[in-house]
Amino acid sequence: MKLCIVTPSVIKGDGQGRANYEIVWESLRRGHDVTLLSRRIDPELQQHPKVKWVFFAVEGLPLQLLREISFAWQSAAWLQQHRHEFDVLQVYGAVTPFPADVNTSQFVHSAWLRSPYHISRQRRDLYGAYQWLYSVLNARWEKQAFRQAKFAIAVSDKICEELVEIGVPRDRIHVILNGVDLQEFSPGSASRQAFNLPENVTLGLFVGDIRLNRKNLDTVLYAAAKVPDLHLVVVGDTTRSPYPKMAAQLGIQDRVHFLGFRQDVPDLMKAADFLVFPSRYEPFGLVVLEAMATGIPVITAATTGAAELVTPDCGFVLPDSEDTQALAEALNQLVKCDRQQRQQMGQVARAIAEQHSWANMAGNYVNLFEELQPC
Repeated sequence: MKLCIVTPSVIKGDGQGRANYEIVWESLRRGHDVTLLSRRIDPELQQHPKVKWVFFAVEGLPLQLLREISFAWQSAAWLQQHRHEFDVLQVYGAVTPFPADVNTSQFVHSAWLRSPYHISRQRRDLYGAYQWLYSVLNARWEKQAFRQAKFAIAVSDKICEELVEIGVPRDRIHVILNGVDLQEFSPGSASRQAFNLPENVTLGLFVGDIRLNRKNLDTVLYAAAKVPDLHLVVVGDTTRSPYPKMAAQLGIQDRVHFLGFRQDVPDLMKAADFLVFPSRYEPFGLVVLEAMATGIPVITAATTGAAELVTPDCGFVLPDSEDTQALAEALNQLVKCDRQQRQQMGQVARAIAEQHSWANMAGNYVNLFEELQPC
């Protein structure tokens, strides 16, 4: 099979890029040839004899929207000339307007645009206007891209429902959840002292972009203020973030530890007692699955795609991401649990995560590609 994948990145170290990376390697293991139209690919893939990388220079453009438009136009022109060379074409959302066999949805912009917490409703400035335009254009392009694909892949049941809402027939949608590295994220222990964190306290962990409001750290901080025995460690770039100031205003700055952007999240998860991540709009939420693989309980919200994996035996799913009181009660329950109870919840979480390795995810994709391959 000759496979062509059009995607922003094929990089081992990040979310969507990691998914693409695993799909490519599974395809190569099965003897298929792979052509990648991508802005970034992992260095080891550049050297592989059965991988061809087609690169379009767009990084010099000043805005993300302009870079994406340029990549879309260039990739469509290239595919117009070369599509006949491939058995299967996979794309991601509106990354190219060229019709695909398989289009994977990691995000549905029309759903995010409808959210009352969309950036344009929170910031009435030039940046808010740019975010509104970005979402409006992507929502329009995505609708066309998904409708014209032979099949759509949703990374969660939540995304499946959002695709149906924009007119994609349900019988053309396959749900393939994202995966997790079960070796990198595994049960164990880590020294809190290495992170300058207090030892003999219950420690919750929040990981996400804290420069904007989508990940919902503000609700977490308001809830944490109601749980005096809880300490919270926050991982995320604090540049222009309003949340350190908010923690100080709530009088909990001594219990909230902002560590900035980190590359050692797997170790931090081992040092924490649980994860709290009630994102306001999250197509999947890889950090939830990573915490479960580490063997710690999780608190999330129904607005997070990965919430479908969380059972009452391993965590809490809030029906309403804005319910500060319900979140405080969930936090309080995990604070009051003894270590053995949290460990038991973590064992259940790990068992669920073990069913969702990257290898399993990649195998499901390549199985679908092979089914589509012409006889």
